[in-house]
Amino acid sequence: MSSNNQESPVRNNLIGNGTTIKGEITATGDIRVDGTIIGTMKSTGKVVIGQQGIVEGDIVCNSADISGRVKGTVRVEELTTLKSTSRLEVELYTKQLFIEVGAIFTGKCDMSQKVAETPKK
Repeated sequence: MSSNNQESPVRNNLIGNGTTIKGEITATGDIRVDGTIIGTMKSTGKVVIGQQGIVEGDIVCNSADISGRVKGTVRVEELTTLKSTSRLEVELYTKQLFIEVGAIFTGKCDMSQKVAETPKK
C-alpha cells in the first residue's frame, strides 16, 4: 500500500469482554462492544452490541445491531436490529426497526425521518 494513498480503509473498533470504558467514544468506522460502555458512543458506521455487551448512555450511529443490554438514548440514521437476546430500556430514534422474537424493548420509539434533528434532553 502506497503512503500517498488518499483513501483510508474502514476501521473496525472492538471493546472486548472484560473491558469497561467510561466517557465518550467517537469513531469514523464500525464499533463492536462485547464489554461495558458507560457514556456516549458516536460512530459514522455501524454499532454492534454483542450478547455480553452493555451500554449505559447514548448511542449515535448510522446503523445498529443489538444483542446485548442498552439503557439510554439511541439515535440511528438507518436500520436498528434488535436480536432475540437484546434487552433495551431506551428512547430510540431510528428510520427502520427490526425486532426478533424474544427481544425485550422498554421505552419509546420514534421512526421519523429526521433522526439527527431530534431534540436532546
